[in-house]
Amino acid sequence: MMKTNEQLFKIFIEDGFGKGDVTVFDRYASPDFSMTIEDLISDGDKVWGRMTARGTQKGQFGPIPPTNKKFEITVIDVMRFKEDKLVEHWGVPDRLALMEQLGMKPPPKLIMKLMHLLHS
Repeated sequence: MMKTNEQLFKIFIEDGFGKGDVTVFDRYASPDFSMTIEDLISDGDKVWGRMTARGTQKGQFGPIPPTNKKFEITVIDVMRFKEDKLVEHWGVPDRLALMEQLGMKPPPKLIMKLMHLLHS
């Protein structure tokens, strides 16, 4: 039985990200990582989702040593499906919020440049 694109999206998010498929997320860095789908919209072969990702940084995460700090960020994902298969994926986690919550502050010049670009 063929699954709808929305069903496939939920499987990727809830089972893949939320239930421990280590090929999509490093469980060592955040063993309690979870994602909750907040909004889901589909149109044709594409599905858009807004999720909340939560966890605790217990291991090395990129350049950030373990902090034991909890985080909660917004993630936007768009997936395109063809014949029950994921053929394209665009994922946008709020990395700035994650860095701030883990105690890694971006340089002030970078923030000023981003604000300038956003208001141009």
